[in-house]
Amino acid sequence: MTDEQLLISLLVKIAVVASMASLLLRWDFAKRMLLREQRTLRQRLQLGSLFGLFFAGGSLIRHFLGYNAAELGLEGAFVSGLVGGYVAGAVSGGLVALPAVLIAPHELITLPLMVGVGALGGLLRDVAPGPEEVWRFSPFYPFTLSSWRLAALKSPRGAFQMVLFLACLGIEFLRSSLGHTFEAQKWLFVMHPPDANQATLVLVYFSTILCIGLTLKIWNNTRYEWKLEEQQRLLVEARLASLTSQINPHFLFNTLNSVASLIRSDGETARQLIFKLSTILRRLLRKQEALATLRDELAFIDDYLSIEVVRFGDKLKIVKEIDENTLNALIPSMLLQPIVENSIKHGLSPKIGGGTVWLRSAVQGARLQLELEDDGVGIRPEAIPDVFRRGIGVSNVYERLQVLFGNEFNMIIEHRPGGGTRVRIQIPELKDPAGEAAARAALPSFAAGAVERS
Repeated sequence: MTDEQLLISLLVKIAVVASMASLLLRWDFAKRMLLREQRTLRQRLQLGSLFGLFFAGGSLIRHFLGYNAAELGLEGAFVSGLVGGYVAGAVSGGLVALPAVLIAPHELITLPLMVGVGALGGLLRDVAPGPEEVWRFSPFYPFTLSSWRLAALKSPRGAFQMVLFLACLGIEFLRSSLGHTFEAQKWLFVMHPPDANQATLVLVYFSTILCIGLTLKIWNNTRYEWKLEEQQRLLVEARLASLTSQINPHFLFNTLNSVASLIRSDGETARQLIFKLSTILRRLLRKQEALATLRDELAFIDDYLSIEVVRFGDKLKIVKEIDENTLNALIPSMLLQPIVENSIKHGLSPKIGGGTVWLRSAVQGARLQLELEDDGVGIRPEAIPDVFRRGIGVSNVYERLQVLFGNEFNMIIEHRPGGGTRVRIQIPELKDPAGEAAARAALPSFAAGAVERS
């Protein structure tokens, strides 16, 4: 092989390792394992097997197709040890060497060399100053040191980076020395000839370091992306939990105010309210999920309205027009109750003769449509924009919809023709498959066309 051919093979080798490192990330198991710093013995064996079988593919290509640039056994075994520990490294090295041992029995040194290199990577991982130091490795680290930065080598982190760099040189030197020593027996594959000039040798050694560093860099960048996504998910969950916990005390405070106003004037009614409130609180304590089926939310609304009916009597009427196909749709928990409460408190309470609240649901395309309207005193058009910013009830609902659905939702508050207020919510349709049978069983109680309750 001429120097020019060797240079091309080395460049192709670097491209191949970048492609293989990216391709490996398509496995969900590999993603989960790369995010973990602590693994069980079984997980380390699984990770080593995955790495070993994957990098062994390059050895198979070399043996069957004669494409030397695909041979990444040494680099693959070493990286496996650095990432997964000496167990994963040794297992990976053994699997990487299998094609050479089984297909080309004369490459006898391949198996112990690859197993040893994989274990060496694991030992270096164990002596690292921190779990992230392996991921910080850069092939260009020694070239970034200047006279005023040489003191960095005295720190544990700087010293480890230099040791890791020298280890990459060492494993390539070991492979080259053994391969050329037993060249006549062909006990080990080496890409470059023994009489290669110094410039070529520098490129060979640097390509080994670059393959190891590039693999770690690709995986580390993906790790950072996954960690950022996970942190973002946790932040969203924390914000959502905070908003949900905010709405429950708001509901409880308003209900207790209603009870307090009735204690002196109507003790028996107050006692009934407290009993019904205890039922609602048990439901709230039992279920804390961010999403709930529309069926569950309607059941909660029934419990809440049973309190309001005790207060208002025949003055309050509830009409539900629920599409049976929406009963298993998932919606944010406690989505409807604050809106219903607002309709009763601000729309119907000031109205002498009481009124009616309508609840409707439907599916249009892949969107769930929820509509709530009342024939109360209504809301001034100029006051509608402030509803999303003031108080806790509606503003909390709006903010939770933003957290869950981003720009994929729509919430409109408008004046109802003939008097009153209408609230329309449109969100993506999310189905709960486990509740299909329950939906059919519960159909008579929830979707009775236009069910009137007083």
